[in-house]
Amino acid sequence: MDTDLRCNRLACRQTLVDRAVVTTCSHIFCADCANEHFTEAQICPACETHLPEPDDCVIASLHPTNDYKTSVLSGLNPATILDICGRAVAFWSYQVQQEQSFQQAMLKKASETSSTMQKQLDNVIREANTELTLMNNKLSTAEQELELERRKVRELQDASLSKDKEYAKLKVRNPP
Repeated sequence: MDTDLRCNRLACRQTLVDRAVVTTCSHIFCADCANEHFTEAQICPACETHLPEPDDCVIASLHPTNDYKTSVLSGLNPATILDICGRAVAFWSYQVQQEQSFQQAMLKKASETSSTMQKQLDNVIREANTELTLMNNKLSTAEQELELERRKVRELQDASLSKDKEYAKLKVRNPP
């Protein structure tokens, strides 16, 4: 499984590369979805949590420079730094769990679709096989009828030849 973060808006699911909008309710969005949803109301599109405070929804760099990391953490109490790290790990764990849930739901949907399509395919095959059996039966009957007609034609030809021979004999015996 990849470890890329994705926009938490189900209609988007874009892989987040450089910057993203992060919420205090542990969701993350691409800039386009954030601009679309957070400009009208401060409500999280993923969980509909109201986000009234300015820090409830912030733009985050997903690949900050070392200087930025140093300046952000400098001067903070180690307990605060550990608290920040714990929250970051919890956020990441939540995102991974959400992605796994999403992938499982997609797999279930794909499996159900595949199962439905397999049933439809089985029905089409069964109907086609039934149709083939009917057509083969019709073909066999037609071939039998054709053979009967050929025999009748041969018999009529033989009878006609026989009659022609008799006529010819009669013509020779009784000239006109």
